[in-house]
Amino acid sequence: MEWENQTILVEFFLKGLSGYPSLELLFFVLILIMYVVILLGNGTLILISILDSHLHTPMYFFLGNLSFLDICYTSTSIPSTLVSFLSERKTISFSGCAVQMFLGLAMGTTECVLLGMMAFDRYVAICNPLRYPVIMSKDSFVPMAAGSWIIGVINSAVQTVFVVRLPFCRNNVINHFSCEILAVMKLACADISGNEFIMLVATTLFILTPLLLIIISYTLIIISILKIRSSEGRSKAFSTCSAHLTVVIIFYGTILFMYMKPKSTETLNSVELDATDKLISLFYGVITPMMNPLIYSLRNKDVKEAVKHLLRRNVFNK
Repeated sequence: MEWENQTILVEFFLKGLSGYPSLELLFFVLILIMYVVILLGNGTLILISILDSHLHTPMYFFLGNLSFLDICYTSTSIPSTLVSFLSERKTISFSGCAVQMFLGLAMGTTECVLLGMMAFDRYVAICNPLRYPVIMSKDSFVPMAAGSWIIGVINSAVQTVFVVRLPFCRNNVINHFSCEILAVMKLACADISGNEFIMLVATTLFILTPLLLIIISYTLIIISILKIRSSEGRSKAFSTCSAHLTVVIIFYGTILFMYMKPKSTETLNSVELDATDKLISLFYGVITPMMNPLIYSLRNKDVKEAVKHLLRRNVFNK
């Protein structure tokens, strides 16, 4: 019976900012504003990509998927985080934590693969413009987007199943804002080397491989742009991929800094996450999805024109 009491866990405690009660109200207001901007910005991009016939292209189809992805990703954790800021009860059930892990990892994996697909789309558009309609036909870009979602779901399902099967002891404090899979895995009172190996393989396949595709695509794009003689032509070619490149740099730059920055032994064994880690976690989970629609709308004439057209049509309809 003592063994069962130690290994059967029914809920987790999400520490988040519980060590900084004076900051919880401030962070509640900030994250709520950011979440509203995420919903409005990404929702607008989805709407105009559907309603405006000029945006019925592979790039905007991928962008619509990316916006939907950002809404889903943030909605898996932000609402519960906001509630925890105002509530004394900061617990989440074991099953609820498993669902949150699955959805968060599925959305994150899908976004990595989707960004790789978008880089390939930009490569074909700039380096092989005459063959673009053939290579990136509807029979190609729809399965590419669907494949990104399927890969994300499969990867997340496999990893989540292996984590929930682990035995958990009395330590149920997750030092995070949500049920991040690595933070939950570290609470297990068993050997997690098998889980770490699976995570390493998944990271290589679904994070680093798309990153390699992005690097190769943009290397070829830059080479192709430099061959253009006129400065106007180079500027026009670069403008077609600058928004996506900015999003990639922010997304992957945050991941690489968050998971690969050097840590001392003391930091690794400490229960506390330092302030830098928490700010990076917030940036990755909230600010990046908020910035995506702003980047695409500010750096893209087609998107700005589509938004203006949508607003004018609504005004005239009234």
